[in-house]
Amino acid sequence: MRADRVLSLLLLLQNRGRMTAPELAAELEVSVRTVYRDVEALGACGVPVHADRGPAGGFRLMDGYRTRLTGLTDAQAGSLFLAGAPGPARDLGLGADLAAAQLKLQAALPAGLAARSRRIQQRFHLDAPAWFRDADPVPHLARIAQAVWDQRILRADYRRWSGPVRRELRPLGLVFKGGIWYLVAGTAEAAGPVGSDGPAAGAVRSYRVGRFLGVETLAEGFERPEGFELAAYWQETTDRMDAAVRRRTAVVRLSPRAVRLLPMWFGAAGSRALATAGPPDADGWVRAELAVESGSVAVGDLLRLGAEAEVLGPPELRRDLAAAVAELAVRYG
Repeated sequence: MRADRVLSLLLLLQNRGRMTAPELAAELEVSVRTVYRDVEALGACGVPVHADRGPAGGFRLMDGYRTRLTGLTDAQAGSLFLAGAPGPARDLGLGADLAAAQLKLQAALPAGLAARSRRIQQRFHLDAPAWFRDADPVPHLARIAQAVWDQRILRADYRRWSGPVRRELRPLGLVFKGGIWYLVAGTAEAAGPVGSDGPAAGAVRSYRVGRFLGVETLAEGFERPEGFELAAYWQETTDRMDAAVRRRTAVVRLSPRAVRLLPMWFGAAGSRALATAGPPDADGWVRAELAVESGSVAVGDLLRLGAEAEVLGPPELRRDLAAAVAELAVRYG
């Protein structure tokens, strides 16, 4: 809406001082011509906007003028919880609300604190998604988020590894982990195909938002489980998953280069392995114990290290790696 944009222009001038028309246009994502029209609208409303000409010119407010129109709407106040993650805020449809809320908050702060907040924004930036991985397409995220907020049951078609299933879900919260959105939801009923291993009614599970094929918001509401805490549930789930997935321990010799790569490729498991590694041998290689997944997953993960690592045990894992390397040698020989 134009009124919101004009207010944002006013708050930008109040918070940052003199700004050129192109700078304002870039901030507001409009054309320079639109900026000139909005500045005229501010002047018509009695706001003392001055236009300074020349290379160092721009628009500014009269010295001493400050607006008190800094009240936050419900959406803007809620969006402040995502102030450190502008990407997820945009995913949820709160990007404009977050920008407006930040401007209003800066305008309401004393001059010293407002300047400090701007310096922090200029010097620190959080980019949550991981490198070299495209984000999931999440066309249904906004509808799911609205159902979370309104406590409305969702009828959803979800793509599992074994095929699509239909669920009626009680959406309890959304989690943004490593650039991927997850829905935490209780199951209203299991409505998958005959013979599907659907969860029991009421079971709380996590669903990757990018795998929803379609969602429908039902008129029926629900009550949140008493005592349910999203952060506590997520921490418990991730701890349990990590313990369940990395059940094996590989004894490995690592070259100096592999030592540098291990935390990057194996995350926390790699860092823990290096923390307990032995001293370097005469060639600079170290011996460490690395938590790995089972079967072919462990083989694939360890092959990434190539000739920079040697698996010493357990014997079956060493045999599996040797077989994989031999097959590769035949294929490329």
